[in-house]
Formats: sequence, C-alpha cells, structure tokens
Amino acid sequence: MTNKDKAVGRREFLRKVGAGAGLAATSAVPLAGVAKADTETNDEKRKSRYQESDHVKTYYRVNRYPAK
Repeated sequence: MTNKDKAVGRREFLRKVGAGAGLAATSAVPLAGVAKADTETNDEKRKSRYQESDHVKTYYRVNRYPAK
C-alpha cells in the first residue's frame, strides 16, 4: 500500500466532515429551557411602564437636536 492509496481525496474528506457534522447536530442536547407560564394579570400587562426619571430627562436634554 502506498501513500497515495492511504491519502483521502478531497471529496471523500468532505463527505466524512459532512457526516460528522450531521451526527453532531442530531445528538446535541437541546438548549431551550422549559417554558414557563405568564404570571402577569391582564391589568398588569396593560399598565404603563414608562417612567421619565432623572436619567431619562438627562438623556433627552443631552441628545437634543438643534432647532431649525
């Protein structure tokens, strides 16, 4: 057997790499966690969450565009 007989061709190499990637993808552990139920009531979902605090006011003041 010569080195040429032992050498893996480009196409054969790509077949083996592709098969290995497919096996790795199918045997991977699912990363998604368990879904949890929503704990907010409908009233809590509809309430206003925006608060114009001091740091928000500062942001608006600092980032104003010049008037035309």
